[in-house]
Amino acid sequence: MISNLAHIHPNAQIGNNVTIDPFTVIHDDVIIGDGTHVMSNVTIFSASRIGKNCSIFPGAVIGAVPQDLKYRGEYTLAEIGDNTSIRECVTIHRGTTDKNTTKVGSNCLIMAYAHVAHDCIVGNNVILANSVQLAGHVTIDDYAIIGGMSAAHQFTHVGKHSYIAGMSAIRKDVPPYVKAAREPLSYVGINNVGLSRRGYSKETIEEIFKIYHILFVEKHIVSKAVELIEQMLPITDTRDEILGFIKKSEIGVIKRKSQTGGDEDIAF
Repeated sequence: MISNLAHIHPNAQIGNNVTIDPFTVIHDDVIIGDGTHVMSNVTIFSASRIGKNCSIFPGAVIGAVPQDLKYRGEYTLAEIGDNTSIRECVTIHRGTTDKNTTKVGSNCLIMAYAHVAHDCIVGNNVILANSVQLAGHVTIDDYAIIGGMSAAHQFTHVGKHSYIAGMSAIRKDVPPYVKAAREPLSYVGINNVGLSRRGYSKETIEEIFKIYHILFVEKHIVSKAVELIEQMLPITDTRDEILGFIKKSEIGVIKRKSQTGGDEDIAF
């Protein structure tokens, strides 16, 4: 059902079984997939692409031009995947010439008042809790969860299956599979509960634990820890994925700031 009190540009492409509530504005060059529900007082600007079966709650703004003084009106996109929920007053801006697109993946939950800035790449099954603020060029990998009122500095990278506590300042890259908290943001263990819930085997979780024990608890410099991991642990996809993330980090990864001498999470 499309309300006659909504304003929809005639060139917008609206899929089947889409619901658009009163007082929403949909601009030119917008595509909305089948089964999506756009609620009241939403604004979807040009060059936005919305997937199937999404829910977009009141006050959300999608596809506005970036808050970047280098932006000169070039054609860029804002994309949202399937089955994603965009809650009240979320803002998702278009990309710039850096990536040309801001992307939010499928099966995500973007909670109220969150902001996804230009050229961010948010993976699938990601949760951004209330008022999470992503600066430009941030990458959030699949299944990451970021607690409410956290903020990510531009160009930071959050690895998959990681969990970041609320009210965190993300200034360094957060490797996959870890939990991070405190100020400055620090490693506080692996996300063993989340990994177990998502079907990771006990053996794989133990492998991840060993990798991060060497990296963070044994107090080596990063390059030495990477060397030891490569020497001591067998080659696996998980090992190489973690090491690849660390090696590719341009701004460095978080560190461990615990006052204790041991690991903080040892139960699998």
